[in-house]
Amino acid sequence: MKIVINSKNNQYLETISFENLDNSLETLKKIYSKKDSLEAKIFAINESISSQKLLNCKNNFAKSDINSLKIYSNNRETILAGKSLKINSTFVEEQKVINYLLSYESKKRNDIFHEGTVRSGDRMSSNGNLCIIGDVNPGAIVSAKKNIYVWGKLLGIAFAGKGGNKNASITSLYLNPLQLRIADVVAIGPKDKPKNYYPEIAVLDRQTINIKPYIIETKK
Repeated sequence: MKIVINSKNNQYLETISFENLDNSLETLKKIYSKKDSLEAKIFAINESISSQKLLNCKNNFAKSDINSLKIYSNNRETILAGKSLKINSTFVEEQKVINYLLSYESKKRNDIFHEGTVRSGDRMSSNGNLCIIGDVNPGAIVSAKKNIYVWGKLLGIAFAGKGGNKNASITSLYLNPLQLRIADVVAIGPKDKPKNYYPEIAVLDRQTINIKPYIIETKK
């Protein structure tokens, strides 16, 4: 059983397993605020999932403010168990379930390039690198499993290395975030605005997030 988490605008966020459900949901809570509308899709191929197991999923999702839950399966017992719990459950052929998962896996591998402002209330997530040509306004949250590059003003919240990658970094032309996070380390943004308009990079050094000038090396 695979569980895919989408945002309110159908942006792919995460694929999680039932065995790691609790830890994955705790991570999602830290990234997305309660006003976000997240959706969970359960994909089950040739697998009979009991109503009790589905009820546990449903209750855990509700605690994490994920109130939209759908099931796609080629197993009729799983579909009936879902319907008994009033979960939106759709019977689909095996190959279609596989195709759905493959489409999400392809999104998981891709880096994301975004051109334009990430406005307050927006959420943008990448399972690779995230490169934004534009500003990240206060109230916006951007996250990536690898590195984040903001070629503009970073004024919102940025979370790099969300899969635990401590070598991840956050780079911006104007680094004045509300909050930074790399792997499991969180830092509040500086109170004072940057005095110089030059690129800076935030990296993790001995469990501390350090900010320093971003130097682009050129070949002589």
